[in-house]
Amino acid sequence: MVWGLRCNKCPVLMSLFADVPNYLDRREMSFTLADDVYIRYQSFKDAEEFQQELKKKCPHKIDIGAVYNHKPKERNSVAVFQPQEKELVFDIDMTDYDDVRTCCSGADICHKCWKFMTIAIKCIDDTLRKDFGFHHLLWVYSGRRGVHCWVCDAAARRLSQQARGAVAEYLQLIKGGQNQAKKVSIGAQMHPMVDADGDALLRQLLKLIPDDATRKELATSFLKLKTSKDKWEELEGVFTRNLHSGKLSRSTSPRLLEEIILQYTYPRLDIEVTKGLNHLLKAPFCVHPKTGRVCVPMEARAADKFDPMAVPTVSQLESELNEALKNQEAPPADVSQPMLTSLKPAMQLFNKFLAGLDRERSTVNKKDDPMEW
Repeated sequence: MVWGLRCNKCPVLMSLFADVPNYLDRREMSFTLADDVYIRYQSFKDAEEFQQELKKKCPHKIDIGAVYNHKPKERNSVAVFQPQEKELVFDIDMTDYDDVRTCCSGADICHKCWKFMTIAIKCIDDTLRKDFGFHHLLWVYSGRRGVHCWVCDAAARRLSQQARGAVAEYLQLIKGGQNQAKKVSIGAQMHPMVDADGDALLRQLLKLIPDDATRKELATSFLKLKTSKDKWEELEGVFTRNLHSGKLSRSTSPRLLEEIILQYTYPRLDIEVTKGLNHLLKAPFCVHPKTGRVCVPMEARAADKFDPMAVPTVSQLESELNEALKNQEAPPADVSQPMLTSLKPAMQLFNKFLAGLDRERSTVNKKDDPMEW
């Protein structure tokens, strides 16, 4: 389900697919229908055809895939069918933090554990811009318990699968399955993207400390402390004292404090989504079928102000639109219907993002680039 289907022309769709000849018809789109019926490898000649198919099938979810060398719907009739480009995407899900968050689990979220998403957004956004030089990053709330990032720079869209894997591996510091307690190990040189000034929940720390004497000392002192802040300060003090006095065992890293901080707070990525050109990702402005919330774009620099519980739902938007149109037959000619609702800030952010892509595309076209955007 996509917001805007009540309009003659959905502004989101028209913005996404306007002015892109020989591109949309090679882009894979997938629909998830009622009863989890999944339809892949669809393609459309233009935005109007896409919109008509949306009205006809009324999908519960839309996913976007790669741009192929041939039309996806004709893949069985060509000798070679392979992806040519795709946005560099990242998927961060709150369930991957279940071993460190203490308030919620599974699909549930609250303002306390959402801070993990805030940290993830700021870390990944900063690294992609500073270390890789990317500019066109679209962050989107997934509608339920996570966030997606679409890196849309021309250079990012044309990365090979090997290069995407290299970027994903560079960003992945948390490694190890559920049965591995300690999942961060820092070598002699700190990873270039890591900021030493972190914050962490101070729970379940003792099993991360290899040194028996330090662990036992902390286990005793923790009993006298009530707050996680006090426990962290105690851990810092005991560890630093034992480090400087040479009491730590050889198996204990001198960077243990930084490793704990990273294990508790560092972004946890599904790197297969980033690496694979054949992976699809939910389209912006979809409506999550279980929460009813719209998958709205969000600003990385204002991530700490984003409230997932305040995101508009489709029923709320319908009510707002009905109220706005109560005394008029149609909105003003220069105002689209979503702009009459609480979806307006997200639409403005999305339009600003598209304007940046338009400027890049104009520059590429002037250089007669053989790949059309």
